[in-house]
Amino acid sequence: MAPEIVVDKPEGLAARLAARLEGAAAHAVAARGRFAVALPGGSVATRFFPALAAAGVDWSRTEFFWGDERAVPADDPDSNFGVARALWLETAAVPAGRIHRMEAERVDIEAAAADYAREMVRVLGDPPRLDVALLGVGPDGHVCSLFPGHEALREEARWVVAVLDSPKPPSRRLTLTLPTLAAARSVIVVAVGSAKAPVLGRALAESSPDSPLTLVSRRANRVTFLLDAAAAANVVLSAH
Repeated sequence: MAPEIVVDKPEGLAARLAARLEGAAAHAVAARGRFAVALPGGSVATRFFPALAAAGVDWSRTEFFWGDERAVPADDPDSNFGVARALWLETAAVPAGRIHRMEAERVDIEAAAADYAREMVRVLGDPPRLDVALLGVGPDGHVCSLFPGHEALREEARWVVAVLDSPKPPSRRLTLTLPTLAAARSVIVVAVGSAKAPVLGRALAESSPDSPLTLVSRRANRVTFLLDAAAAANVVLSAH
């Protein structure tokens, strides 16, 4: 299925994203009794999470997972979980039992990856299917902690893997794998700013076939891109 591309001002994107989550959550709760979402970190978190915390979603029936996490404690400023807790989870009074944090700071990070995969299967079934995988994208095309050319991008058997040599610091991370993202019922990619325009243009034109963003877009069931005008500068005409 061809991706859907939505272009709006950042504040408009926040409203659209909240509406998408509300619709997906209502459908998921009606169908399965719960809504499962994987969260990103980075600029998507800091820019959009406050608006999402106010969305009309039953958070008591929402299972929160993460796309990736750095090997830092939960109270570290670089923790994706910590940002989500401050900007969304606490504000929305999400029950602790619905929050599934990646413990990437554990000494045995490989065991942490295996444990997180088991937790996903316990909550979501086997294979674990998220309702929404919410993604940001780096200027190099990385999503979660799946970087161009990295061996983690080729993983097909595991749902979660440890990254020990990330090209972007810190080097140790946990990440969902491409099969996990591709299994999600919906993938939503949010990007703002001109720095993202080149990689988005190449990904949507599939001129970078080995880009993580391209691979996710190609394999996912349903993909929506929410972009501001600067991020969409190279993609809108070629996508229609």
